[in-house]
Amino acid sequence: MFYIISIGMRPWDYVLKKLKEGLRRDPKPRAFELETALQTKLVSLARQEHRTTRELQADLIEVGLVQRSIQNELVERWQSLSPREQQVTALTCLGYTNAQISACLYISIETVKTHIRNILVKFHLHGKAEIKQALEKWDFSDWDSK
Repeated sequence: MFYIISIGMRPWDYVLKKLKEGLRRDPKPRAFELETALQTKLVSLARQEHRTTRELQADLIEVGLVQRSIQNELVERWQSLSPREQQVTALTCLGYTNAQISACLYISIETVKTHIRNILVKFHLHGKAEIKQALEKWDFSDWDSK
């Protein structure tokens, strides 16, 4: 998948990545063997949670898939934004005020507000704080012009 911006890896994406790296195909169909270090961590965590490793593996994969789905949906919504809306979103996530965004992009504050309303509709959100929260793991540092 092509990403327009640099997106930080979420913890569950990291877990899934490590699980995939640690899986080796066993001769039996649909059976996998984990690398020793990963297996040790999994067994330790399962013991802490008083669960079987199979239960924990299933839950970790399920949570990872949900997180991945959420991130894919956010990327699709991001791609639905106009280039100007992407700029406003990035600057909002960097903590810029409407006045600062206005000055930075040479547009009126009312235009900034209009872009923010459009962004909120496209992301199905209700306020700037929700935009920041939804995209908190994304790296917008390349957009920072302070």
